[in-house]
Amino acid sequence: MIILKNDREIAAMRVAGRVAARVLDDVAKKVAPGLTTRDLDEYAAAQIKAYGARSAFLGYRKYPCHICISVNEEVVHGLAGGRRLAFGDIVSLDVGVVCDGFIGDTARTVAVGGSDMRVQKLMDVTERALNDGMAQAVPGNRVVDISRAIQTRVEGQGFSVVREFVGHGVGRSVHEEPQIPNYVDGKLSPRLRPGMTLAIEPMVNAGVAAVKILSDGWTVVTQDGKPSAHFEHTILVTDAAPEILTCLDQTPSGLKDG
Repeated sequence: MIILKNDREIAAMRVAGRVAARVLDDVAKKVAPGLTTRDLDEYAAAQIKAYGARSAFLGYRKYPCHICISVNEEVVHGLAGGRRLAFGDIVSLDVGVVCDGFIGDTARTVAVGGSDMRVQKLMDVTERALNDGMAQAVPGNRVVDISRAIQTRVEGQGFSVVREFVGHGVGRSVHEEPQIPNYVDGKLSPRLRPGMTLAIEPMVNAGVAAVKILSDGWTVVTQDGKPSAHFEHTILVTDAAPEILTCLDQTPSGLKDG
């Protein structure tokens, strides 16, 4: 069942979204060569607490970390540990927080000091695909319109869309209906309505689309070992343009050209 949020719930979602955005921005600015992924997770935990929230991921389905930190060929759900970041790595940071019972969910891939042109293009295309998808989140459209926009951008630039993991509704739970594939799956697609809150999150591989899960039971990696990028926002479907709830940019929609 798709849950439409009322005015009070939307206000709470805005608060959670702002906190998630701030935590993600704080952690992204902290990324540097020599830090371990555990360092980043501990810093994220401190920032989440400082903003009066708690992690939406810690303990969720027994996930053991405060945020998801995925490096290079790791797509999503990477675990914090002793791995030290090196110049040229890319790091996908996925932050989920709970404030007053509601969740903000957002992600960004950042370079550690710098990256080669192909990897930078991967990150740029993934972020633009997110923007393309969000722009389709208007009343009267269907979820598939979001999916098609993302797939068109990604594959048009020579990259691959991950199919095993998708976007989703979000609110009081990390995962609500509807599912939001980043590709056209041919299934009947729900129509978008004001009050829907959605986590749109393209996961894009430099090589093949295929992924696998490591023996830790969590970390998803590309099968060919090539890098992957991940960008995500929580958005509200309104009567007009979508409102990005996890955007630091305070313009009415938060959408950027590209």
